[in-house]
Amino acid sequence: MNVLLGIGGGIAAYKAPELVRALGKRGHVVRCVPTASALRLVTAEALAAVARQPVSTTLWTSDGSMPHIDLARWADLVLVAPATADLLARFALGLADDLLATIFLALEPGKRVLIAPAMNTQMWLKPVVQGHAAALRAGGARLLDPVPGNLACGEQGIGAMVDVDSIAEAVDG
Repeated sequence: MNVLLGIGGGIAAYKAPELVRALGKRGHVVRCVPTASALRLVTAEALAAVARQPVSTTLWTSDGSMPHIDLARWADLVLVAPATADLLARFALGLADDLLATIFLALEPGKRVLIAPAMNTQMWLKPVVQGHAAALRAGGARLLDPVPGNLACGEQGIGAMVDVDSIAEAVDG
């Protein structure tokens, strides 16, 4: 299966290479689309090395291609892990100011979408974030809700991204 992995700029982005490797072991072809913030936490070179596929980071090309359309059509499934509060909002509101959000907007109806949010507990529990999550579910996306765990801020609470094996199982399910 062709899996497009969108990677948000939360600290859980460091798990992206492990996730790519787990999906590859299950026979999936993975293409990565990290946000600019994600690239501060994991490099495009590392993602390309484990995926053995090019990493796409921009809408802009000099050859006339349209990567947002091409990648939206290429993917059998779109997985976003981690998904920040900002990504949830942009997806839910149809904002398209970078490659990942534009791909999301360009998806054909019925395309399988899995989203694994990760953020601080207080952020996750905010009514506006829960509203965006509900809107995405209503639009057909499956959310793999964050779990209790150690958070980047040093606290414990609900907000940790589900583990890599659970995400890989959800892709297969």
